[in-house]
Amino acid sequence: MAPPQRCTLCRQTFFCGRGHVYSRKHQRQLKGALERLLPQVEAARKAIRAAQVERYVPEHDRRCWCLCCGFEVRKHLSHGNLTVLHGGLLEHLASPEHKKATNKFWWENKAEAQMKEKFLISPQDYARFKKSMVKSLDSYEEKEDEVIKEMAAQIREVEHNRQEVVQSVLEPQAEPEPEEGSSAPASWKGMNSQVASSSEHLSHLDLQPTPEFDWMETGQPLTFIGHQDIPGVGNIHSGATPPWMIQDEEESSGNLPIGPSYEEFLKEKEKQKLKKLPPERVGANFDHNSSTSAGWLPSFGRVWNNGRRWQSRHQFKTEAASRNKKGKS
Repeated sequence: MAPPQRCTLCRQTFFCGRGHVYSRKHQRQLKGALERLLPQVEAARKAIRAAQVERYVPEHDRRCWCLCCGFEVRKHLSHGNLTVLHGGLLEHLASPEHKKATNKFWWENKAEAQMKEKFLISPQDYARFKKSMVKSLDSYEEKEDEVIKEMAAQIREVEHNRQEVVQSVLEPQAEPEPEEGSSAPASWKGMNSQVASSSEHLSHLDLQPTPEFDWMETGQPLTFIGHQDIPGVGNIHSGATPPWMIQDEEESSGNLPIGPSYEEFLKEKEKQKLKKLPPERVGANFDHNSSTSAGWLPSFGRVWNNGRRWQSRHQFKTEAASRNKKGKS
């Protein structure tokens, strides 16, 4: 009897020797596994003539399962901040170890001989991939240099605009020159000096109260609506305290607590609990604040007495006997 063997594709143990690899189930499992790996190999073959170089991202660390070798291999080839797409898989497919493992896998599983060449990369194709990878790296570096130059030009332009704005703010503004044929004074300095002298002259004079005009006279375009000053209350023009500086009555009375007290909170919480109960329940309208005497509860045959039951029964019998004697007498 042949020793038991384990099939990794079918995931079962068989005792029929080499006859298992010719079975329909094994050939179906083999074909499905090769078809799952074939799209990745074809995508890697397309990168032989035109290698793609991109900036590194964590997704480039993905691995794929090599059915022939029986372990995972890198799908992309990363170095620093750059990644060559499908570089790791092409490097593995072109290695002599993969070629040796593929020949062994095809012999043991009796796969189609025509499909074996699809899972192998010749040294000539791998050398062609290296040349295209070098060209792609050079073009990528040129694009990165152009992007860096554009960013540097934008930064210089922004800095130049900022310096122009700062310089325009810091520089003193030039005095405007009078236009020809205009009635403006020849010099602004003389006008400024006249205004200053007139203001100094007015400051030394005693200001006389201006008489109130009769706004109700005919010919006046405005209507006088009366003085708006509140009697007894000043304003900021008369030297009074502004309204926002006056202390409120609540603050002057003391630091009062904000919100309800703890007792009021407990009462409100108890009310909220009672609202959830049915309104027609027994004792819903009972007044808990009403005063009751000590004898409000009727006697139920010593149910509320303290002590053992036999003591209550003995006391009841004694009192009943005394009542019977009184009734006979």
